[in-house]
Amino acid sequence: MAKRFRNYLLAGLIVLFPIYATYYVIIVLFNFIDGMLRPLIDRYLPYHIPGLGALLTIGIVFLTGLLATNFIGRQIIRYGENLLLRMPFVRNVYLLFKQIVDAFWGPGKVTFRQVVLMEFPRQGMYSIGFVTGEGVREAEERVEKSMVSVFIVTTPNPTTGFLFLVPREELVYLDMSVEEGLKLVISGGIISPSYEQVAEQVSKNGSASPDQVLDESQP
Repeated sequence: MAKRFRNYLLAGLIVLFPIYATYYVIIVLFNFIDGMLRPLIDRYLPYHIPGLGALLTIGIVFLTGLLATNFIGRQIIRYGENLLLRMPFVRNVYLLFKQIVDAFWGPGKVTFRQVVLMEFPRQGMYSIGFVTGEGVREAEERVEKSMVSVFIVTTPNPTTGFLFLVPREELVYLDMSVEEGLKLVISGGIISPSYEQVAEQVSKNGSASPDQVLDESQP
């Protein structure tokens, strides 16, 4: 009886935790967006309207995108950028964030091409890495080797990590997709493709824990 209760409890957690986490993230994101213009709105309105700040913020972002996609709007934005670039301290901060945005969402954005294994942080110990491109030409000429740019993502924050230029022959290329590799890294190794499939099976029937199913599936 106790074993069955534990299995049902685990199956319930597997189903409910992603739902609660999604709800929590959406609420936090909504409150953040809604709070950006809330002080300005509350100054001119005698009462608070929930969600009005979020609607105005989304509207401003939409209008900015609309301006950025036509000729006149691009000229206006370019003029504003030139003003920012003339300010000593503001210039450095603006360029930093603009480079980050361009790297992930701009025309020349960084994309993970393939998942690889790389010996890091020491020989005999491997880390999951993501190929972002070919090596830097100057570096290849200096070391006289074909290099590959590999980004090692930190756990659990995928936006930070280490960039390495690695000789191509020292990498082990994996068959898993980039999405599967990111899930593996972000979860700290808990979610591998096989375990994820087992967890989905448990959430459907609630008959056993994922570890038990994996053990039973072993020959």
